[in-house]
Amino acid sequence: MKKFILDLTVTENIRLNANYVLLKLTSQSLLPEMLPGQFAELRVDGSSTTFLRRPISINFVDKRQNEVWFLIQLIGDGTRRLAEVNSGDVINVVLPLGNGYTMPQKPSDKLLLVGGGVGTAPMLYLGEQLAKNGHKPTFLLGARSNKDLLQLEEFAKYGEVYTTTEDGSHGEKGYVTQHSILNQVHFEQIYTCGPKPMMMAVAKYAKSNQIECEVSLENTMACGIGACLCCVENTTEGHLCVCKEGPVFNINKLLWQI
Repeated sequence: MKKFILDLTVTENIRLNANYVLLKLTSQSLLPEMLPGQFAELRVDGSSTTFLRRPISINFVDKRQNEVWFLIQLIGDGTRRLAEVNSGDVINVVLPLGNGYTMPQKPSDKLLLVGGGVGTAPMLYLGEQLAKNGHKPTFLLGARSNKDLLQLEEFAKYGEVYTTTEDGSHGEKGYVTQHSILNQVHFEQIYTCGPKPMMMAVAKYAKSNQIECEVSLENTMACGIGACLCCVENTTEGHLCVCKEGPVFNINKLLWQI
């Protein structure tokens, strides 16, 4: 897909909690086509310590409002600077980057979308697109506590939502791979994004149950175009740049110990 360098205008900066903000950006012209699982590189202005763009998953595309959403976790100076923008400010963005999730050919109600932490971000757009194409996705979202579960009302628009929290403050206590729904439904396809240990556990579950599974890797992606080699992953096809060949991979292509 063609890549674009765009100056996008902030329409909303919504503080979800102490660690996350939701940025909604728009353009005077029609935004380019974006696929679930793709990401963007956002330029950080006004920082003396941040020189590289920040790779952020595409959280949602609102075509009616001509908006693209980004869920930002406040980790370092770069993301904290992005969290300080106001409505009307301009952010320079490169998008869409990478490859997205594979869409099923036939309508299905046995699709499981598993997200953990900020890895829930691409699951929202994926779920909306699946529902739009006649599928009935099921969401399984994990977090440390109820304060870290984000956008639950948005997810509920497109499918059933199940949650786990490590402290038991919302949904079932434990990790996503321990949720009872996994023993109740045999899913045909699993999509996941989140911390690597979580994705490895989900991949192990999928492989042991002969379920197709795609993961979205979160390797450090400095350039977004496969030039800097910061995000290389060892695969069955050799060393591949996650930003260019991914970030979405079928688990059968990864050399994880699963």
